[in-house]
Amino acid sequence: MGVPELMFRVSFMAVLIKLASATNYIVGGPSGGWDTNSNLQSWASSQIFSVGDSLVFQYPPNHDVVEVTKADYDSCQPTNPIQSYNDGATTIPLTLPGKRYFICGTIGHCSQGMKVEIDTLASATNSVTPAASPEDSTTSPAESPEVIISSSPSPLFQTHLESPTFSPVIPSTEFPAFTSPLAQHSSDFSASSTSKGNLQAYVAVVLSFLIMLMSF
Repeated sequence: MGVPELMFRVSFMAVLIKLASATNYIVGGPSGGWDTNSNLQSWASSQIFSVGDSLVFQYPPNHDVVEVTKADYDSCQPTNPIQSYNDGATTIPLTLPGKRYFICGTIGHCSQGMKVEIDTLASATNSVTPAASPEDSTTSPAESPEVIISSSPSPLFQTHLESPTFSPVIPSTEFPAFTSPLAQHSSDFSASSTSKGNLQAYVAVVLSFLIMLMSF
């Protein structure tokens, strides 16, 4: 949705809301009216008139409604009217903001207080603030992240070159321990004696078993 379309929709909705809430003001009411006995200017000062509202003048045949300029309003002069009405029930829509002036044209009535000044305020339609266009909004570009370049080399590209170390091979001067032939023979004899003892025990067990069989 573009900005012009959005503004149009907002304005249209504001007009609908204003039309729904438009007020018809009975001049001098509710306790008074368009006559010489009502304090019309005090009544007008207590109201808030907006574009879209209407003024309703209700009066008998001996009165009328004359819209005049500011100068004629101050001097109660009805001879140069902007507009005049005498139907007894006059409804005047407030279509524009600003001040308007109304008096009764019957001689002597205006000077007796039968006059009113209406100050109409702008409606919500005119006070709508248009949304800012995306093209008009100035946004500062996002700051690019600061790139820090380190002077130290990366461990991935670090190579350790070490000079080869040559250790000289020194011949060992140690000789295997000398074993006496007598000690070797003694060890072999001990092992042989153990094997013979085991064999003799085995033979004895077998002989005993045979003797037991022969006795049956």
